[in-house]
Amino acid sequence: MSGFSRLSLEEFLSALASEAPTPGGGTAAAVAGAMAAALAEMVAGLTLSKEKYAAAHAAVRPVAHAAAAARREFLDLAREDSEAYEGVLEARRLPKETPEQKTERGQRIAAANRLAAEIPMRTARTAARLLSTLPELARKGNPNAASDAGAAALLLEAAAEGALLNVAINLSGAGDPAFVAGMSREMADLREKTQHLRADVLAAVRQHF
Repeated sequence: MSGFSRLSLEEFLSALASEAPTPGGGTAAAVAGAMAAALAEMVAGLTLSKEKYAAAHAAVRPVAHAAAAARREFLDLAREDSEAYEGVLEARRLPKETPEQKTERGQRIAAANRLAAEIPMRTARTAARLLSTLPELARKGNPNAASDAGAAALLLEAAAEGALLNVAINLSGAGDPAFVAGMSREMADLREKTQHLRADVLAAVRQHF
């Protein structure tokens, strides 16, 4: 089920709650990232539209552009995540009656799992990249929207963590030790980075209270 972006919010949540395997956690993580990006756009807009915050415009404008681009990217990743896992399910349904079929099926499953790990890794990277812009937004943006910047940071950390869980579970069937090792190292780096960035944003936000 990969056409969820055309659904209403209620319809999407019902699809997420259903027994169908897609959309699942990877898609939900990307949607959380899209919501965070939208919040960052809002904070930036509430800053850029006010002349009283003109001194911050030069710093905030790139954040607005980054957030808009990330929102589109997250929505694409949400769809791609569902499609990638559907590919895993399709590969698992391949026949396995002969040795040749078993070999082809195993190769197809491994390739599908690698793709199903790569997509949420892109989600985590996008979350970390946007999150790196939020300390500046929290410090210099419209202080009346500081809590929204904080909420965006929390959603981005959740998006990254949720995506990385999906990376990890799909790596178990990737069948390529070098690929698994490289992805595992990046997972650890991204997890540490997003945790530190989230803390930086929240510290900046709380200075406004």
